[in-house]
Amino acid sequence: MPFVIKKMFAHKKQKAFLYLIKELDYTQKEAQRLIAKGRLFIDGKPMTRTSAEIEGEFEFIYFKPITKGLIPHVIHEEFVVFDKPSGVLIHPQNRNTDYSLIDELKFQFGRDANIAHRIDQETSGLVLCARNKVSERDIKMMFQERDMKKKYLAMVHGEFKETLCVEAPLLRAEDDSAIVRMVVKVHESGKASKTDFVPLKYFPHVDMTLVECSPYTGRQHQIRVHLFHVKHPIVGDPIYGQSEENIVKFLDKELDAKERIDNSGARRLLLHANELEFELYEKTYNIKSKIDFEKVCLECIKQ
Repeated sequence: MPFVIKKMFAHKKQKAFLYLIKELDYTQKEAQRLIAKGRLFIDGKPMTRTSAEIEGEFEFIYFKPITKGLIPHVIHEEFVVFDKPSGVLIHPQNRNTDYSLIDELKFQFGRDANIAHRIDQETSGLVLCARNKVSERDIKMMFQERDMKKKYLAMVHGEFKETLCVEAPLLRAEDDSAIVRMVVKVHESGKASKTDFVPLKYFPHVDMTLVECSPYTGRQHQIRVHLFHVKHPIVGDPIYGQSEENIVKFLDKELDAKERIDNSGARRLLLHANELEFELYEKTYNIKSKIDFEKVCLECIKQ
């Protein structure tokens, strides 16, 4: 379990954040942020005032990363790239999350290493991570300034016949229905969003097409919603293209594997982050996944 409770003892009265800096080697910003998040407990109650003092016994919840032996795809002195399997979270959802990619990164490369962007839990493929605070700032700036070129592969329903550019604004807001929680949809008041799609291979026996997707913007669920918008939802998507009843069952973890396959065509979302291209410190990098995604798709569809 990455989050562990550590019993600690302050021999004299002192600022809590100063104690954490000295004992656990946090920066002042890190220590105060963790206190504010309610990670420090006195007599079983969280203390959230960052300027508060402590004395005697208390408990502190801290993140202790674990490893499952995921080997990095690329290791560089400034960054590392993982080829994330489908099903692995980027960050813990809560303190009970048993493993996420941030575990693997910090276990292997230390506390200053951090993930620079996100992909969905069920999306597989390349995740770029910074190895230090300076490169983290610069890499995140690349994403913010859209200087990062990304290419995904998706297996979609139907025959995707022609190259297509979709420019449809996306809105992330509560749906009119109180049943379906947070959704992303095409809406005129949404944020500008653009994705290029290139069909690569059609599989007539299952009426599906392997498509290359190049997003110019980085909206949540952008590729998934744009493909659904043009009536080619991604195979295995449990939300976009599904009935409200089945969406709710999936969100409540009540949708079994057979139902999901019957409804969407596969037991996982068939979307893969396949390529990254960027310039960092005057050098250009082009990184491609080693996963044979077409093979993965066909195996998932068979099952």
